[in-house]
Amino acid sequence: MSNNARVLSSIALLTGVGTLMSACARVPGHQGFIVDAVLIDSVRPGVDNRQSVEKTLGRPTVVGQFGTNDYYYVGRDTKQLAFAQPKPVTQTVLRIKFDTAGNVTAVDRTGLEKIARIDPENDKTPTLGRKRGFFEDLFGNIGQVGAVSQGGSTTDNPN
Repeated sequence: MSNNARVLSSIALLTGVGTLMSACARVPGHQGFIVDAVLIDSVRPGVDNRQSVEKTLGRPTVVGQFGTNDYYYVGRDTKQLAFAQPKPVTQTVLRIKFDTAGNVTAVDRTGLEKIARIDPENDKTPTLGRKRGFFEDLFGNIGQVGAVSQGGSTTDNPN
């Protein structure tokens, strides 16, 4: 094998390994509000109002559902491996509460502790009732449709 062939095969091997390794890299992602701690700390209860909060932090991600006295700023950082579901790494939910005059009364911050994990059983929702097999579902209604005891017609043609 010549020297040039070895160099080319080494380059091809390193390129292939690099491509395979890049497929295993975690892909970072961001959703929602970009958290800036300095800006968040500058919002103070009793000092700021609705307009100053919007000038400092921008429009909220969500306004309170039962009134406009709560602003929510939501941001989440995720990492994803290849084709897997993204997993949250950090999350910030900032709630700014206003009084009826529009002045800030409270600033609350929560994180990953508020994420609830929902794990369905085998991708099926359990239901009440009897469990039927495939053939029972397929052939279970034979002879049942129109039967008198099963809610079919009880009267013959009166004409």
